Amino acid sequence: MALPERGDDEQHTAAAPRIDYAALFAATPSPYLVLDAALVIVSVNRAYLEATRRTRDDLVGQYIFDAFPDNPADPLADGVRNLSASLQRVLASREPDTMAAQRYDIPLVAEPGRFEERWWSPINTPVLGPDGTVAWIIHRVEDVTAFVQARRHRHGLQGSELSEREQAMEAEMYARARELQRLNDQLREAHARERKVALTLQEAMLHSPDLVQHEDIAVRYLPAAGSLNVCGDWYDVVNLSPGCYAVAVGDVVGHGLEAASVMGMLRSALSAAMRTVDGPAKALEVVGQYARCVEGALATTAFSALIDKERHTVSYSSAGHPPPVLLHGDGRCELLDQATDPPLGARPAHVPRPQAAVSYRPGDTLVLYTDGLIERRGEDIYTGLARLTSALAEKPRLGAEPLADALLTRLGVTGGAADDIALVTVRL
Repeated sequence: MALPERGDDEQHTAAAPRIDYAALFAATPSPYLVLDAALVIVSVNRAYLEATRRTRDDLVGQYIFDAFPDNPADPLADGVRNLSASLQRVLASREPDTMAAQRYDIPLVAEPGRFEERWWSPINTPVLGPDGTVAWIIHRVEDVTAFVQARRHRHGLQGSELSEREQAMEAEMYARARELQRLNDQLREAHARERKVALTLQEAMLHSPDLVQHEDIAVRYLPAAGSLNVCGDWYDVVNLSPGCYAVAVGDVVGHGLEAASVMGMLRSALSAAMRTVDGPAKALEVVGQYARCVEGALATTAFSALIDKERHTVSYSSAGHPPPVLLHGDGRCELLDQATDPPLGARPAHVPRPQAAVSYRPGDTLVLYTDGLIERRGEDIYTGLARLTSALAEKPRLGAEPLADALLTRLGVTGGAADDIALVTVRL
């Protein structure tokens, strides 16, 4: 399959002036702090230094809670606890976390032991590294102290006592902030429970009994980033006659329990068909007819392959699915794109599906996947295929397990992508 040449848009992008992002960060008017995964301060902008009355030398290299401890004179101080919980959520979920308005007094450097009352509205945002883990956390705050303290000054009269109404308003605002924090914590706990249940369900639906007999096959499943761990992508391995086995991947459009339920039906149907009919094309024909009766299945794509270890051949058929790659020992990549047909259930009447075969040498690797591995917003499929084959060509001798991990890392989707991903690597 020929890949397109670099277009005018790419040339224009390459010619664009370079932006000094460090200068932009330093000049940003909102206070920003950057932490590493150990919660050590690695960078800070001018607005943050001005807001906290600190210097860069005071903060950079410091553990954040050493730099900003709780006010020991305030028995109700909970700034450290609440901020720590938020940062840990960011590290675990790899998602931004918005906190309720928080009182977090800051120490006065010029007067050791003294703290200044401060109220903040914080947002903590992760920056992911190439392996999908959190490399940095951007801690952005807005100082809302003036808003809070304005209730203590009636018509600009400094030092006047708070009226009962003003005291009630301030107490109510503080109580509402704490209640919002509590409710957010409860929602996150409920979401975590839902994710655990969903993951258990997905693992049960993807269980492949024959897979344990193949040490030369590795499988990976990654839900779309931000999803509940259930999706319409699947993989399967089916043992047939001695020396022959089938592998398959498929992709139901959509996310969530509805897509997962359709996936479960189609996966089971294809697994049964691969065991009972002759060849991958006929197996997809059977499932295609069944898909026309299943609501939500008409745009499903699937790929089925039969591996004959005695003849060293891979017979295959595709129902609208992105082409798998046969990685040869010399690093050459061969796309299995010679037997492609429309998705399952797309035709109103039965039509025989095409089937092709390719030879391999022991030590070659077959890589099957769903489109979430290669597709990126704003790119065509050829760009994604070029990125995939380039990554594979770098690791032609890796075994199935290390190749699967290396591929996810190389493509920057270890922590998931915008779409679900199923990946199967077969060391032939």
